[in-house]
Amino acid sequence: MIGQRLTALDEYRRAGTVLLFASFRTEVDTEGIIKDALRRRKRVVLPKVDAVNKRLRLYRIIDAGELRPGFMGIPEPAVGEEREVPPEEVEFVMMPGVAFDERGGRLGYGGGYYDRLISGLKSRPPLVAVAYEEQIVREVPVTDHDIRVDKIVTDKRVIEVGHARAEGSI
Repeated sequence: MIGQRLTALDEYRRAGTVLLFASFRTEVDTEGIIKDALRRRKRVVLPKVDAVNKRLRLYRIIDAGELRPGFMGIPEPAVGEEREVPPEEVEFVMMPGVAFDERGGRLGYGGGYYDRLISGLKSRPPLVAVAYEEQIVREVPVTDHDIRVDKIVTDKRVIEVGHARAEGSI
């Protein structure tokens, strides 16, 4: 249901270059979403963690089989440097997280990688999280550098929260 809801979003359908992520452990299974984007001939980009510089580097894949366990065992593109994509070219971002609130607050995994990536962009693409309904909580603590998502797609609904940036601790 989550994949069907996400791939039906106008923001996803309009985007030519999409930043997706390969699911890990108990995250929402994103394989179907990745395959859908490839089938639609979108430019499919996935992150690789650059732990030394504490940032995400983005790489285009042309087949779902191009992923291999990377940083902390998370599936990452196993492709050459010639496939690196500048973040400014991304038109849609699917974001992972541990928990979310209905105001777009997102609890990530503690590295701040997505927050740094998004805050460094001149133009912000739509940010859409995928989560199970059980990951929606009353309130996620946020700080001034935390980026809120615009929508959260769950197995039960699509939560529309609009463009917002966290303003101080809540």
